[in-house]
Amino acid sequence: MSGKYIKITFFALILLNLFFLSAVISFQITKIGEMVTLSDLRGKTIEEARAELSKQKLYVVQTDVQLHDLYEKGKIISQEPPPDSKIKLNQNVKVVVSAGKEKVVVPRIIGRTLEAIPLTLQEAGLRKGIVSHVHTSRYAAGKIISQYPIPTQEVGINSKINLLVSQGENEKKYLMPDILGKKIKVVKAKLEEIGFRIGDIHRFQYPGLESDIIINQIPKQGNCIQKRNIITLEVSK
Repeated sequence: MSGKYIKITFFALILLNLFFLSAVISFQITKIGEMVTLSDLRGKTIEEARAELSKQKLYVVQTDVQLHDLYEKGKIISQEPPPDSKIKLNQNVKVVVSAGKEKVVVPRIIGRTLEAIPLTLQEAGLRKGIVSHVHTSRYAAGKIISQYPIPTQEVGINSKINLLVSQGENEKKYLMPDILGKKIKVVKAKLEEIGFRIGDIHRFQYPGLESDIIINQIPKQGNCIQKRNIITLEVSK
């Protein structure tokens, strides 16, 4: 083999090596400079965020823990860079994790009235939740007989307290009878005897009718009433 041929072969190998080296370097530069769109990590745990970003060749770094009303304990509440940012591969994404809501102690409000508790709940950092009603003879109407969460329990600030309120004893209901045309003295005595309450009795001139006859009644005949309802009557004079 001539010396000239050897030199040509040698230079060809050098050029081939330079070509492959250039290609590798170019690939590395392209890879290092590649950008990805950052996911929204809010609401995810650190483990979930790491699993997701590992697919994008990114890393999660926790920088702080803060109280938060919306995100439960252990969930990411903010990130830097923000979601949808363009970021290079192999970069760190800094996150802040929720420590949960600030805790407050639930006060005891059983036995109190609905009207008396707004200031108590406000001072405790709580809110009134669902209010349900039930008839019971153990508590007067309007009194709170149960609450949830229960007293002394720790809950997140601004939590709602659900209440069960007494409507008093479940009274019997009656149909209002027809008492028009009857004597007021007889009807009044009978109604009061069985526990009904007679309110105002209004007297009017009614031509052709003797005095003390009932000419109008409230509630009307057939209406559903209870003994605590007041019956108003109009009577001839």
